[in-house]
Amino acid sequence: MPTPSPADAPAPEVTDIERALTRVASLTGRARQHERLMASAGVPLDRAAVTVLRQIADSEPLRPGELAGRLVVEASHVTRQVQQLQRAGYVTRVADRDDRRARRIELTPAGRSAVDRIQEVCRRGMRRSLADWSPEELRDLAALLHRLVDDFLAHVESAAAEARALAAPA
Repeated sequence: MPTPSPADAPAPEVTDIERALTRVASLTGRARQHERLMASAGVPLDRAAVTVLRQIADSEPLRPGELAGRLVVEASHVTRQVQQLQRAGYVTRVADRDDRRARRIELTPAGRSAVDRIQEVCRRGMRRSLADWSPEELRDLAALLHRLVDDFLAHVESAAAEARALAAPA
């Protein structure tokens, strides 16, 4: 593998951002933290199921493939999580209005209530963590985080399109 040139080396700020994101992911991904959050919300779900549940709550009813695409995971992963959520009574499968053969996944009233409780517990913790931040700092942080996520998603989609183009027969 070739050695990167100095021009390819990341700026110190990029390295700092990557380290900070790693710390955030580590803090939010801790099993005990998740268990405390779920206990406070009264929702007995694992992290993957909560991620799927929150994505469903943030959108129109989705086909499983659309849901997998939004989460940037394999469809089989979504299928397992949706089955878990369906058994728990948080989601249901409904006919697609445009194609009666297809199914979409939507929240049940119990699912909406679970998401609301999870979000409230998360917001409460976030409010405590950011209590000393000014409204302007909070607005700036929110805008920059949304921009970061949008740029990450654009990069992932671009890389996937490149991979598909390279794999396509000539």
